[in-house]
Formats: sequence, C-alpha cells, structure tokens
Amino acid sequence: MIVGIMSDTHDRLPRIDEAVKRMNDEGVDLVIHSGDYISPFVVSHFKPLKAELVGVFGNNDAEIDRLRSLFAEIGARVRGRFAEVKAGDVKIAVLHGEEEELLKSLIEGGCHQVIVHGHTHRASVRREGETLVINPGEVCGYLSGESTIAILETETLKAEIIHL
Repeated sequence: MIVGIMSDTHDRLPRIDEAVKRMNDEGVDLVIHSGDYISPFVVSHFKPLKAELVGVFGNNDAEIDRLRSLFAEIGARVRGRFAEVKAGDVKIAVLHGEEEELLKSLIEGGCHQVIVHGHTHRASVRREGETLVINPGEVCGYLSGESTIAILETETLKAEIIHL
C-alpha cells in the first residue's frame, strides 16, 4: 500500500493543489494529513484527491467543527487531535506533534510501526528503535522555503520526502 503524507498546508491554495496533484500522480492508496489546514475554505482543494483522506487537527486550525463537517462532505475523515490508522497491516499513529512529550512517549511506547507528525515544518524520516517516524515537512513552504510531502510504502516500511 502506498500512503501519501502531508502536513502544515496553512491555507496556501496553490501548494495544496500541487500536493493533491502529486498524490494523485503517485497513485497513493491513502492520504494522511497531520494538521494545520487552518481555514474551512481550503477543504474544496482536497476534493480532487483520488484516495481517502484521514487527518488530525493542528494547533493553528480554526473553526474545527466547520472543518470536520466540510471534510466529511467530501468523504474525508478528520478525527481530532490524534488518530490511529491501519494501512494494510501497518499501524500508524497520527498527531500534529506540538506536544513533544506525547510524541516522545508514542515513539518509546513501540505500539505503532509508524508515527506521523508535523508542526515543526522540517521534513524528516528516521528510525527510533523499531518505529519509523515521519514528518513530511510543510506543504505551505512558509517557514522552510520548501514545499514537501512524504510517500510511505507499507510493504517495505520505507518512506521518502518529495519536494514539490
């Protein structure tokens, strides 16, 4: 299974459109968003995704009830501050990541093969023991100057950062 991962879109519509197009071009089976969509008007830009979208909210997301409702209308599931997602046989924890102690505890707990987070706007793929930790960076490109996503192959548990 191929999983597309994004975070920190921060209302930057042209970059969201680019990320969605790339996810579709990659043929992903599932898209995970680890938060900071920001405003409800962005939701329509995720509608062209061919794969199911599952996400969580970030620390900057406003109008959470409205965001959740609009995402549900396009068939996406935004779960709250944390989600546990099954991608094939792989158990993935998804959170925004601003709570560093929680992130560290999830990593050390070893209950998930993959942990996806955002918040720092710095893309990284690393192993912590048996756990693969993925931060796709930022789609918006505001802080780092780079617009990035990640692609995870669940069969091999390998992930790569893709620059848009």
